Amino acid sequence: MSEITELAEKLKSEGERMAAFFSALSGEQWQAEVYTEGATWTIRNVLAHYVTSERGLVRLFEQIRQGGGGSPDDFSIDRYNASQQEKTKELAPAELLEQYKSVRAESVAWVQGLKDEELEIQGRHPFLGQTVLREMVKMLYLHNQLHYRDVKRAMN
Repeated sequence: MSEITELAEKLKSEGERMAAFFSALSGEQWQAEVYTEGATWTIRNVLAHYVTSERGLVRLFEQIRQGGGGSPDDFSIDRYNASQQEKTKELAPAELLEQYKSVRAESVAWVQGLKDEELEIQGRHPFLGQTVLREMVKMLYLHNQLHYRDVKRAMN
């Protein structure tokens, strides 16, 4: 199996697991607090974060693939996340879940469209700093797994 296929499959299966998890939540579970430092984030906010961060990152990855430098040096993850939470605050969990499925399908398709050598293209990731596209793609599912662990902890 090629590395591209492997990365795409990992994104697809992790996305399906996350979609199944979020689909099974009850109404009150969506309001469980996950993060309370700074702005409080509920499970609903975490799903909104999955959607907006992945949408923005895949656009960034494409910019890097096309020869761009990536994220600017002065990019603030906290500011970006706060602005995206504001933009999605009116969306119901079901709408966010549909957006998540769509965004993840787009990510998988984007990865499947890469050539092996493009995994070596360097650019600046907002969290990882200067790295190659391969590591940025891996971070898409690792990022969600980190938050998922926190969500599971908040539910217990």
